Amino acid sequence: MTRIYLDYNASTPIAPKVLEAMMPYLTSKFGNPSSSHSFGVECRAAIEQAREQVASLLGCAASEIIFTSGATESNNMVIKGLAKAVGKGKHFITSQIEHPAVLEPCRHIDRFGYRVTYLPVDRYGLVDPDALSKAITPETSLVTIMHSNNEVGTIQDITGLAKIAAAHGVPFHTDAAQSVGKIPCRVGDLGVDFLTVAGHKFYAPKGVGALYIRRGRNLPPMLHGAGHEHGMRPGTENLASVVGLGAACELAMPLLESEGPRQLKLGQRLFDGLKKAELKVHLNGHPEKKLPNTWNISFEGHDAAAVMEALGKDIAVSPGAACHGDTVNPSHVLVAMGVPTGLSRGAIRFSLGRETSEAVIDTVVQTLREKLRR
Repeated sequence: MTRIYLDYNASTPIAPKVLEAMMPYLTSKFGNPSSSHSFGVECRAAIEQAREQVASLLGCAASEIIFTSGATESNNMVIKGLAKAVGKGKHFITSQIEHPAVLEPCRHIDRFGYRVTYLPVDRYGLVDPDALSKAITPETSLVTIMHSNNEVGTIQDITGLAKIAAAHGVPFHTDAAQSVGKIPCRVGDLGVDFLTVAGHKFYAPKGVGALYIRRGRNLPPMLHGAGHEHGMRPGTENLASVVGLGAACELAMPLLESEGPRQLKLGQRLFDGLKKAELKVHLNGHPEKKLPNTWNISFEGHDAAAVMEALGKDIAVSPGAACHGDTVNPSHVLVAMGVPTGLSRGAIRFSLGRETSEAVIDTVVQTLREKLRR
């Protein structure tokens, strides 16, 4: 059987047009972007073009974009950077369903004299705006809440949450790693001060990302060296990957209106097909306020290991529970949402991409129908 990939939230392939844009900077255009000779100047121009492309997708000024190695670094820059700037004893707010790239930096500063509040979520994975408002204190230095959840796809009301933080004079950061390139993420509409971008979630290479920093907001650098990236992130830039990130942003812009509805329709075809196959399935996350490509589905009566075995090694998905031998541990996201243990143990994340077709969906449904009903 032809291999099937439905794990696009984990990583996407590099788009052909992105690779095409990168190739000269892996071969003939190899100069150091900081050099003043022609080899360096043409490479510096490529980086600045990529910065413009990222800024165009986010609706901000190019000067507000810093290139990083990915979402983890961007998130750490904001959380640890602000912690360093404000000093110990200050207060940070996040949610219980964040990616480890936010939770672990928060836990780190929690151990070193900072206070961190982890806001609960409802059964759909949404943060209660009133809970955020009540959690803010005069000592609060940052609110960091993800734009869309990587496991269940629930999209937060970042605009509303950011307004609450702004009313208290508190900066707001959102990890938009799973959103950028899939749905509109205009920073002006969101009202955020910091926003994280991960390249390999939308057809750029792994190991490159970006951080939006609103003009007027300042972060101390986490590393020290030469003054690359406006002094924020020293080190010679990952030239080819930065060019690839810019190309991926440009490629994504005209696809936002068409790909979202197409993938939403395919995901609904998957869910409806599983129900018609007389499998007891349950959708985790919000049924409407969600990423169109992300479908976290629990298979009642089966744990994640059994579903993965039924799919086989040639159909790529992600289990919503960690399977270790005979032990199946539900994810922290599903636990925080209050998904019943029996359902959370049988959760599978299907995440679709630009290459996903109806034939792919129908093959997955048929496979699960045959294997699980047996």
